[in-house]
Amino acid sequence: MRNLYYIAIEGPIGVGKSSLARLLSKELGARLVVEEFEENPFLPEFYVDPERYAFQTQLFFLLQRYRQQQDLRQVDMFQKLLVTDYMFVKDRLFASLNLNEKEMQLYDTVANLLERNVINPDLVIYLQADTDTLMKNIAKRGRDMEKNITYEYIDALNQVYTEFFFRYQDTPLVIINTNNIDFVHNKNDLEEVISYIRQPVSGTKFFNPASGF
Repeated sequence: MRNLYYIAIEGPIGVGKSSLARLLSKELGARLVVEEFEENPFLPEFYVDPERYAFQTQLFFLLQRYRQQQDLRQVDMFQKLLVTDYMFVKDRLFASLNLNEKEMQLYDTVANLLERNVINPDLVIYLQADTDTLMKNIAKRGRDMEKNITYEYIDALNQVYTEFFFRYQDTPLVIINTNNIDFVHNKNDLEEVISYIRQPVSGTKFFNPASGF
């Protein structure tokens, strides 16, 4: 890990980004920065009426994540590694799915200005799962605001992520299939993931572990 300063974990809703970020932070002694989605006042309304509240929801997230990204520039002398549970570009992925053409044009105008001041991770970890698994995970965690999320929305989002990372070349990338593992409750699964991440990465690497259960 000596050549890494900033690891970003990405993937669709329900795949375990925040859980893995917290576990990595603890295991590796890293500084942790997580999405503050609870602070978005439009998010509950978005899940009820996406068409009406999509633009407000996306713009709030864009500006919130930009503020967090500026905070990442503050170096902590006691923690040499930084782990986040999102990439700044994720907001554009959601926007492309949720906004209409005119809203997307305005969103792009703002996002293009902000993206100039965002730092790239040294390593991106993309967590994959099939839509059935994502829906089970969402139901299991039982967040009230997510009770109206449809299978069709998660499936479309999953496809957007798949297409984005199929073409992704901006940084080293580790793609982990999480369908058959549980790194939250199975320590062996977590150790296997961490061991794989510790290996030097250039380009794209695929990790398809089998569950220890």
